[in-house]
Amino acid sequence: MHITLRQLEVFCEVLKGGSTTQASAVLALSQSAVSAALADLEGQLHVLLFDRVGKRLVINEHGRLLYPKALALLEQAGEIEQLFRHDSAALRIAASSTIGNYMLPEMMARYRKEFPATPLELNVGNSQEVIVAVADFRVDLGLIEGPCHRPELVTHPWLDDELVVFAAPDNPLLLHPITLDALARAPWLLREQGSGTREVLDHLLLAKLPHFQLVMELGNSEAIKHAVRYGIGISCLSRRVVEEQLNSGVLVELKIPLAPLRRTLYLIHHRQKHLSHALQRFLNYCAVPLADLERQ
Repeated sequence: MHITLRQLEVFCEVLKGGSTTQASAVLALSQSAVSAALADLEGQLHVLLFDRVGKRLVINEHGRLLYPKALALLEQAGEIEQLFRHDSAALRIAASSTIGNYMLPEMMARYRKEFPATPLELNVGNSQEVIVAVADFRVDLGLIEGPCHRPELVTHPWLDDELVVFAAPDNPLLLHPITLDALARAPWLLREQGSGTREVLDHLLLAKLPHFQLVMELGNSEAIKHAVRYGIGISCLSRRVVEEQLNSGVLVELKIPLAPLRRTLYLIHHRQKHLSHALQRFLNYCAVPLADLERQ
């Protein structure tokens, strides 16, 4: 059986007007096209939906049984058309913790203010979890803190970010010039493996401290900040994450004898993913033109 929405639409209009002539005028179809659609529908259902009384079509028991279900299907189809006509399809976004907790909320608030009808779903995890979600089509867009090496995903540079090493104000490291040897001897609290911050930090800093002391791995930047504040050790996170605490003096930046620790944040999506107009609008809030992503 291959009943079409057009056939159901013809049926409903014939019922309302009582003739194929009036239905053809409403639907902007020829009378022969209306008659053919109605005949096809009756042929697929193997019943007559109307009794032919002269030139009039009078609904019978089969037609009365079909009408509410046909009307419900047409109304649902209309809702679907309205949903996508206004680009209000839900956007599913996954972001690594620094981006999801400290950067996206403000962007999403501005987006929601202008497009309140568009549902937004945000999942926050580490960079590896975001990459897997994008690869499995579970989300439309991913925002991560380190490079992505999966060939089925398009990776687009997004923003620059700076990592800072920090400690509690009473940390003994602050009493003397900070050397790489002193950093290696200090107790470190780091993000877990799979975190974009950890991957970049392994490359930019920890590779220069081959015998550093790792005392704790934590999957949450807030937990790291509190642990450092209470003197458990030192750490390194995005300046965006610790900026408020550095400004208030609760935490203190350590001036390390290395070049600034800078990294690139990335947007990722699947190569086979359709980039909708709703997604394009969100990318504009992220200051990334859709054409840049499509060229990848």
